[in-house]
Amino acid sequence: MSRFGRDCGAVSLAPMLAEPSASSPSVHRLPVPRPRTGGERAPAPARTRYWPRLLPVLAVLACVTRIPSFVWPVWNPDEGFLATQARMLASGGELYETVVDRKPPLVPWLYQGAFALFGDDSLVPLKILAVGSVFLTAALLAALARRRWGDGAGCTAGILCVLLSIGLNPEDTQAATFEIFMLPCTAAAMWCADRRRWGSAGLAVAAAFLVKQTGAAVLLPVLWLLWRSGWVGHALVRHALVRRALVRLTAGALTPVVAAAVLTTPTGFLFWTVTGSGAYASFTGSELHVLFRALGNTALLAVAAAGVLQPVVRVLRIARTGAGDLWLWLGSSAAAVCLGFHFFGHYYLQLIPPLVMLGTAALQILPRDWLPTTLLTTACTCAFFLVWGLLTPRPELTHAGRVAAAIQARTQPGDRVLIWGIHPETYWLADRPPASRFLTAGLLTNYSGGRNGPQVGEKYAVRGGWSTFREEMSARPPALILDDARGKPYGVEQVKGLRKVLEGGGYQRVGVVGGTVLYERSAVD
Repeated sequence: MSRFGRDCGAVSLAPMLAEPSASSPSVHRLPVPRPRTGGERAPAPARTRYWPRLLPVLAVLACVTRIPSFVWPVWNPDEGFLATQARMLASGGELYETVVDRKPPLVPWLYQGAFALFGDDSLVPLKILAVGSVFLTAALLAALARRRWGDGAGCTAGILCVLLSIGLNPEDTQAATFEIFMLPCTAAAMWCADRRRWGSAGLAVAAAFLVKQTGAAVLLPVLWLLWRSGWVGHALVRHALVRRALVRLTAGALTPVVAAAVLTTPTGFLFWTVTGSGAYASFTGSELHVLFRALGNTALLAVAAAGVLQPVVRVLRIARTGAGDLWLWLGSSAAAVCLGFHFFGHYYLQLIPPLVMLGTAALQILPRDWLPTTLLTTACTCAFFLVWGLLTPRPELTHAGRVAAAIQARTQPGDRVLIWGIHPETYWLADRPPASRFLTAGLLTNYSGGRNGPQVGEKYAVRGGWSTFREEMSARPPALILDDARGKPYGVEQVKGLRKVLEGGGYQRVGVVGGTVLYERSAVD
């Protein structure tokens, strides 16, 4: 067996517990160690070519597990939204003014930068960056686990992270969107806090928030580690050290956020990222629909993580792991998933790093034959989700492609169009500029939250949305308007404001493509 195989094949438990004897098969009789938490180092590993051996393995696994992401040009509406936003920004749009979304600015800027370097007709550069994001997350978790429990634990955590990263609906895991770029930021925050680099931890927390607001949930376990770091030494010294650490953490967390607000517009940044989503985050509306979505995505992740959950549950039955920061990380991430009461599958990606770390911690207590079982089970479930991603049909993408072709046939490059629906990828596929800053009908009806009940309608739009929308339609009427509701409760029949735009602008119905109705402007003001 190679040196790398000996490092990664089994976690050495000798420093932590005695091997069970043949006459004592019950794991309940094992002595339970006190697991190391942040700030405590595992015994120094032997000098080996550890990282040169592990990192290529993680890189290959990351590339293989994300092969499905390259099969389709776009995986979900979030990718289409970001691609369209990036084109608008490149054309002179201003974020949170003429280009709007309920998300922080880092990922739109990332798309804009990639388009500037590689062109805006393909998302392949972003998909490659997503592979790198998974790889970096796995490497950080491997470093975190190795510092706490040794070489074998580092290998285990890194490999489990990559395998679990596709353990949901492929539309949620294979897209190069917010959550996939948030994961390395949250892992970096824990890596820095574990090493008591509080300023850097604050910067990582800020980066996680600027990718997606719920990324800030990692601040709770970081604060726990900061508090625990003050348990050693004289009381006065401890308090002074904690105060200084807290100042560095706060400065690191606030400075990038304030800078992002200043670079965009402070009032717009605050409104679109924090205060302007009251109706969107409400629990009311389509409760059963949302509940079934929550249960379904929870079940999918439970299947994917079955190999990790088994040792965690087993350890809970026999002992406390003592990994308070990891449990807090999982709990705060679960709260972030629940925030807004939408439970989309991609929200659950935030749970994967703490689950991996808890599973790795549990394997340090259990007998070593649990490790191959955990790895094999996780590899099998990963293979299932990989095949699902390669073979899954994409009817919505097919429909969007047909609609985009119809738009190109009826308009000229540069003509502005309005697609009244929840699939902004059609703008990007058609290569036509949007006629409005509101890229989905959901921003003007609240349907974007996945609700189809009582909280869908014009009165649930973002504040000031309809007045701005009417001004846009009056100042520069689109050449083509498409009602892409297809029977959902935000179509022309249910939205009076859209009917007024069609009637007042002299639009005539000119065709239907797969249920999407096309209206062309025939009258010239």
